[in-house]
Amino acid sequence: MLKSSFTKDKIEAGCDEVGRGCLAGPVVAAAVILPKKYRHKQLNDSKQLGKEERLKIQEDILKDALAWAVAEVSNEEIDAINILNASFKAMHLAVDQLTTRPELLLIDGNRFKPYPDLPHECIIKGDAHYLSIAAASVLAKNYRDERMEKLSAQYPGYFWETNVGYPTTQHRDGIRLLGITPYHRRSFQLLPAQLELFNS
Repeated sequence: MLKSSFTKDKIEAGCDEVGRGCLAGPVVAAAVILPKKYRHKQLNDSKQLGKEERLKIQEDILKDALAWAVAEVSNEEIDAINILNASFKAMHLAVDQLTTRPELLLIDGNRFKPYPDLPHECIIKGDAHYLSIAAASVLAKNYRDERMEKLSAQYPGYFWETNVGYPTTQHRDGIRLLGITPYHRRSFQLLPAQLELFNS
């Protein structure tokens, strides 16, 4: 079972992001503050959960959390500031929106740009160790998947409803056949012959 907290007394916000490795769409982050000694048998790293499980668990998170927020950074800004900085910015934006101010940020991963006047702990695979980070991963994943499903209706042929923007064979076949959309990340290696798309 995942741990409920990193400290005994501090108000902790778990932070995670999704969509770093995608070829299209925003990077999305969430921040979640859970009650101390919180327990949830099913809550886990969102990558280990199916869609229906994630949606059901999200209901519990939204009901039980002391505060939560989701934020996104667009593909245009990803191209402008790079994906790492965009991921940090998305997490900062999520923390900005929390209605309760945390005293400590628990960050999934090994790097983070410090948030002003708030200490943080980077935890590798934190979404598999701490409930608040796992909760953030679930909210971010559900939000981003829904966003990409809606964009898929606008731009069919890339199969975003299933690959949510990741570089699958179907997605890359769609790029070859249809070219790129306004939601593709031009700074990413979309195809080996990427320049041809932009110069044609």
